[in-house]
Amino acid sequence: MNEYTGYLARRIGQALLVLFITYTLAFFLLSALPSDGIMARYASPSLGLSDEQVTQIREESNVDDPLLSQYFAALGGFVTGNFGYSVQTGTAVGALIANAFPSTLALGSVTFVLALVVSLAVAYLATRRGFGFIADFFRSLPSFMVSLPSFLVAIVLIQVFSFQLGWFDTVNPGPWEGLVLPAITLTIPLAAPLIQVLIRAIDDAKAQPYVHAVRARGATEEWIFFRNVLRNAMLPALTMAGLMFGELVSGAVVTETVFGRIGLGALTVDAVTQRDAPVLLAVVVIAATVYVIINLLVDLAYPLLDPRLRRKAQVKA
Repeated sequence: MNEYTGYLARRIGQALLVLFITYTLAFFLLSALPSDGIMARYASPSLGLSDEQVTQIREESNVDDPLLSQYFAALGGFVTGNFGYSVQTGTAVGALIANAFPSTLALGSVTFVLALVVSLAVAYLATRRGFGFIADFFRSLPSFMVSLPSFLVAIVLIQVFSFQLGWFDTVNPGPWEGLVLPAITLTIPLAAPLIQVLIRAIDDAKAQPYVHAVRARGATEEWIFFRNVLRNAMLPALTMAGLMFGELVSGAVVTETVFGRIGLGALTVDAVTQRDAPVLLAVVVIAATVYVIINLLVDLAYPLLDPRLRRKAQVKA
């Protein structure tokens, strides 16, 4: 087994450990909450259920089993892809996730690409030689972007582009039309830290002796940036881009609620409101799985961007 294969095996093992710890913490934290989803759903007098009927429902749901029994039963279900059933609706949690996940995945993918494009453009303008006050403006832009609340950005975008200009429908928009404003809303706070990392990385790369040597040979600033600087600057930015996926889920909760999108964010809000622990547990674990996979791919992409890492792996192999 060569060095790269060993590294891959270790990273996969670490990823599985992170998911196991995430599931364990989420399960016991949700179990410790002072709420009872079964009672909240079925003990209402308006339903007309007797105490015996509510007790039967609790027995069928296994909510009164010992906590460790519930833990291992749920863990076995997660391993086999069975997330249980919603306390509030009785629908399979897997079906709820399957219905909500594509919408959030589409929003997250578009937002991620848009955030990368915006970050590269702003970082380039902020570090461009000879731009003077324009570069200073773009350097200060991330601090302003990160201070904007997502819900406020969403409301302003809806007011301006939907109500005032009429460019986008807010009721029954098309598949792509319904992505534009939510993606912009999520992009603004997500791109801000990535821009800051890129600016610092580009400044460090431009200060390297080889860049001065290339510039002394008469290369244009565009050639230096895209041929010599950007690849080295992308390494720390790639790590930050992987971390951005963790922010996408939390950002989707607010964004999908404001724009009325049916996704994991809206599903999470409903589950919290209705104290639906099986749904919450599934959302947490699935979000953690996506986050871990993205960061694993980021780690594996490092050797593709940095030839020094490839040579190191080849020497050790």
